[in-house]
Amino acid sequence: MKRYSVGIDLGTSNTVVAYAEAGSSDIRVFDVEQLVGLGEVGARPLLPSVRYHAARGELDANALHLPWQQAGREETQVVIGRLARTLGAQVPGRLVASAKSWLSHASVDRVAPILPWGASDDVARVSPVAASASYLAHVRAAWNHRFPKAPLEDQDVVLTVPASFDEGARALTVEAARIAKLPKLRLLEEPQAAFYDWLFHHRATLGSELEKTRLVLICDVGGGTTDLTLIKVEMHDGEPQLTRIGVGNHLMLGGDNMDLALAHLAEARLSAGSARLSAAQISQLVERSRAAKEQLLGADAPESASITLLGAGSKLVGGSRSAHVSREEVERIIVDGFFPAVSAGERPGRTRGGIVEFGLPYASDPAVTRHIAAFLAQHAAQSRQALGLDESHAEASLPVPDTLLLNGGVFRAEALTQRLASTLGAWRGAPLNVLHNANPDVAVARGAVAYSLARAGQAPRIGGGSPRSFFLVLDDDSKSERGICLLPRGTEEGHEIALTDRTFALRLGAPVRFHLVSSVADTARQPGELADLSAAGGDFVRLPPIATVVAPQDASGPRDTPVHLSSTLTEVGTLDVHCIATDDPSQRWLLAFQLRGNEAQGDGEAALHAAWPKAAEQIDRTFGAKSHDVGPKEVKRLRAQLEQLLGPRDTWDIALLRELYGTLIERARRRRRSADHERLWLNLVGYGIRPGFGHPLDEWRVEQLAALYDQGIQYVNESQIWSEWWTLWRRAAGGLPPDAQVQLLDDIAFYLQPPGTSRYKKMAGTAKVGYDDMVRLAASLERVPAERKAEIGQWLLTRLKKPSENVQSWWAVGRIGARQPFYGSAHGVVPPATAVEWLNTILALDWKKIEPAAFAAVQIARMTGDRSRDLPDDIREEVVRRLTAANASKSWIQMVSETVELDRADEGRVFGESLPVGIKLIG
Repeated sequence: MKRYSVGIDLGTSNTVVAYAEAGSSDIRVFDVEQLVGLGEVGARPLLPSVRYHAARGELDANALHLPWQQAGREETQVVIGRLARTLGAQVPGRLVASAKSWLSHASVDRVAPILPWGASDDVARVSPVAASASYLAHVRAAWNHRFPKAPLEDQDVVLTVPASFDEGARALTVEAARIAKLPKLRLLEEPQAAFYDWLFHHRATLGSELEKTRLVLICDVGGGTTDLTLIKVEMHDGEPQLTRIGVGNHLMLGGDNMDLALAHLAEARLSAGSARLSAAQISQLVERSRAAKEQLLGADAPESASITLLGAGSKLVGGSRSAHVSREEVERIIVDGFFPAVSAGERPGRTRGGIVEFGLPYASDPAVTRHIAAFLAQHAAQSRQALGLDESHAEASLPVPDTLLLNGGVFRAEALTQRLASTLGAWRGAPLNVLHNANPDVAVARGAVAYSLARAGQAPRIGGGSPRSFFLVLDDDSKSERGICLLPRGTEEGHEIALTDRTFALRLGAPVRFHLVSSVADTARQPGELADLSAAGGDFVRLPPIATVVAPQDASGPRDTPVHLSSTLTEVGTLDVHCIATDDPSQRWLLAFQLRGNEAQGDGEAALHAAWPKAAEQIDRTFGAKSHDVGPKEVKRLRAQLEQLLGPRDTWDIALLRELYGTLIERARRRRRSADHERLWLNLVGYGIRPGFGHPLDEWRVEQLAALYDQGIQYVNESQIWSEWWTLWRRAAGGLPPDAQVQLLDDIAFYLQPPGTSRYKKMAGTAKVGYDDMVRLAASLERVPAERKAEIGQWLLTRLKKPSENVQSWWAVGRIGARQPFYGSAHGVVPPATAVEWLNTILALDWKKIEPAAFAAVQIARMTGDRSRDLPDDIREEVVRRLTAANASKSWIQMVSETVELDRADEGRVFGESLPVGIKLIG
């Protein structure tokens, strides 16, 4: 039996640990030993989730010794916790903060060493996953030092995550725990944990406390996210039954944004017309602003506080500078800026660009109240049912919960609590019942322990089982659509349902798609029961499908294998379905369905063009296994025939293109029948896979394609085939991993380096090559290291000094020097100093004569809002002036002067050709 139940709140700002002994209902907060000063260790309830990376020789190693470390052992110059926060507020550019926010930022490589973001080259870096792991490892070491006979890894551990975390962020959180040697734990959503804490404190009087409550809104505003959850309350025999009915989308909006807003105010006063502060300086100012915010919004707050920016370097150039902010200003910025008293009909602003700082894409509209209004509107139907409102309220007003639970450190400020409660009360037309967690800093960790106690029957529990029944849609010959019940309504989390009485055929080694539907109907269902999904009144809702390739556990090719199904509803909102081989139960394949999301009303699968079967026949005549009398003219006419059947090819949507790709890749062995065959196959398969990502299973498709790279081309003396070959890899580059991109670059580097350079050797097997196509390919390899990009860009600039060079190479220079990657990680851009150097060369040209140079300048000078990537204001202003003089597109000027998203035309210009219909870039 586990001796302790432990809850860990791995927060954006602080990490908190709570625990209870087995058999006890006494939940305690674990004071984490940490460095609170140089040479001073103290136990504190909050472990700041920050790391300070000291310079070599900056700190005495003896002053960083922790009790669980071996005496005399030289530790790395990394400080975690309270002292790290203090040092980070004094020395700019060395503090790793908000690692949790980075875990959910899909536009960067979250396992690459990228933090501190924007730090100088002499500062050691760490990945968001490794940083998160280091906080958990510190907790584990501190716990094991205090409880050596009950190691943390052997206890019942619950780790909390935002309810809005997607599957990727949850998986990375679990990976961080594994790295910290905590491999066995459960995840719990933070808003639920906050409510569990309240429920536990009031467990003796819940019947009376919630007697008049029907719907609870949990608003958890932490350091990095705003997390919204709805809990339906139903009374049965005087006891409340609690069911989660709504979870908000991921919203990167929290205390960090508030600190940043104050830092911008202080920066305006400190700079006094001079250049903007560097990324490192603004990071230091944010830490100082955080302290000022807490001071001025707290009880007995002073009238004003000062925010000080320390001087830099041994000479303290410029000295320390201070800006004063008043309590009234802070209340206006934080209360009115983030919790404005808006109407129930207001929604978050939809701007072309969001707020980016330190590389993080914060919510473009900072008004939490508007986001809450949008969330309540999204879940209006469920809310009306929970509140018992009749249909007359359907269009009349926004259904507002009758009860509000606030959590997060920001709500220690009474002004914020009052503003949010009064705003929701105005929407509802009556005051809300506001539930209070006495100590919001530790409520989530305590609630995680309460959740463990609830699972053991020692405390109230949220859920009451699955609110829905889930069905797997069957692919059979019946006239009506049928589904088999995988998990009946009311099934408890963690309970496995095994369908051993039914056998299914699972396709291995080939792409497959599974469809799921759900129903909230009260109809009693049995596991394995067949249901008519087309029946009227069935209330079946189609969920996002899962597309995957189920790999065989041996080397055999695609085949069907008989399996049984088992399903489990997890605690974090996924339905895990295992396919278990009937002849060997040890062979199990997991299918994880996401049960929430904006696409829950449709399956996201577009119907193929009606003429596709005829188009596929034409492709098979040319590339099929059977021998057809197809002459060179017919081969050359295939593309035109496809456009006659399917319409102009720039109108082919993403689903049609991937079907085209699949048909061609299956016939890859016949691509070498003639030079015309090879040229056409390369052209069409590349067009069908572009841009290498954006559709389910694209990673698998590009892996298939990459396997053909080493085979090269057959007709090596045909220059047009070489052109199609390099174009194919440019089009697919976005789906290639870093090592494959580096190999591509190595193979073409000989031809890109300036004449007279001999660093790179000639690739074997080439005869006629296409220099221009290789240039465009090299510029599209966004996952190669930044130093390789800088090298390529310098080569191109050297060549472009000669008038004979193709001016289209300016497109490549712009793509390589771009501040905002097309698909790559934001940390991989070339350094700003290098970009400025290139831009000065471009500014010396006549843009009216060389339009591609103007767009290259736009890409290199584009405003991202991230100080570590953006170029100095003066050079961007010069680019704007030149663009205006050249009568350039207004959208180009906007890209340089403000943070905006690319429109579709400019997305295609960056990519080098039009993007498929259905592709939506993120980032």
